[in-house]
Amino acid sequence: MRAGDDHPDFAAEGFLDAISDDEARAQRLELLRWLHDEGFALEELHRADRRGVLIFLAAEREVGGEPRYTHRQIAEQSGVDLELLVRLRRAQGFPVPPEAAVELTQVDLDAARISREWVRLGLTPEQMVQTSRAIGSGLSQAAEAMRSVLMEVVVEPGSTERQLAESYTEAVHEVMPLVGPMVVQMVTQHLRNMVQTEVVGALELAAGRPPGALDLNVAFADLVGFTRLGEEIPPEELGAVAERLVDLAADVLPPSVRLVKTIGDAVMLTSLQSEPIVASGLALIDAVEQAGEAFPQVRVGVAHGAAVPRGGDVYGRAVNLASRVTAIARAGSVLATREVRDGARDAFRWSSAGARRIKGLPDPVPLYRARRVETPAA
Repeated sequence: MRAGDDHPDFAAEGFLDAISDDEARAQRLELLRWLHDEGFALEELHRADRRGVLIFLAAEREVGGEPRYTHRQIAEQSGVDLELLVRLRRAQGFPVPPEAAVELTQVDLDAARISREWVRLGLTPEQMVQTSRAIGSGLSQAAEAMRSVLMEVVVEPGSTERQLAESYTEAVHEVMPLVGPMVVQMVTQHLRNMVQTEVVGALELAAGRPPGALDLNVAFADLVGFTRLGEEIPPEELGAVAERLVDLAADVLPPSVRLVKTIGDAVMLTSLQSEPIVASGLALIDAVEQAGEAFPQVRVGVAHGAAVPRGGDVYGRAVNLASRVTAIARAGSVLATREVRDGARDAFRWSSAGARRIKGLPDPVPLYRARRVETPAA
């Protein structure tokens, strides 16, 4: 059914049924007409309206292209089993369209062809699903953060729905050529760090001590419940929490303790001496408590051993052990290995936390909880 201006009669199609305000109806009508002029068919508009993404429909096309394929067509053209494609899509957090629905794009076909190469290399479906789930979780948060930032950039007071949709689409058009190289660069750097870690581990196994290694105390401090918090607050607020942890750590660290890097919800510290790094862990716990109840608690794990500084980062057994000790530590506590305790025995009150089995080590590792020495009242 056509209106006089060569647009569909959107009111008769039901697009305005849920909108009672006259100004809002006028804005929605302007948006619908613009989208129709941009080449979106009535069926696409209905589908986007049901999903509540009319404003983002044009930007969505900038990212993924026009819907062209059903899921079965993707499977046939890529040579990947349909059941595996469905499992991978679900693992990545994407909805699975009805089998006959033409909702998939060239991006989906390209992704399926990449999956075929992973199959060719020998990965099992289970390995592909697990990897896809892990990558999809991280990239989902990254995409949401980018969406929020772009929205902040384009939103202007008084913008109509059509103006917002048009501005957002233009911003996405400008950003998309940068996204692929940025993601590849970041993943490449992370893989490079992982390879270096594996190299150091292999050298430790072969020679007992890798060349260039130092005896270091290594600590991780991570936020307890950070993953759960990510389900409750927007990504930009979650990022602010992680950045606040870095600021708090920088404020309490003495010159003898180095903040090496941040890893999501954690900071990594190193020191040649045990006492300052344990003291820093306790100081950071106090700083986090003073930040208020809304800020997550922190836990700290410290280990001592051979580690290799390389390219500004640190690798080796002590790093892996400190990370695993941190995962065992209670919220609001500093947990350390025996070597760390022995290096700062008189500076703190130590209590045994028992011996724990840790992945990669043949024998249980004795662990100790550090507390400040109480000063007698005057």
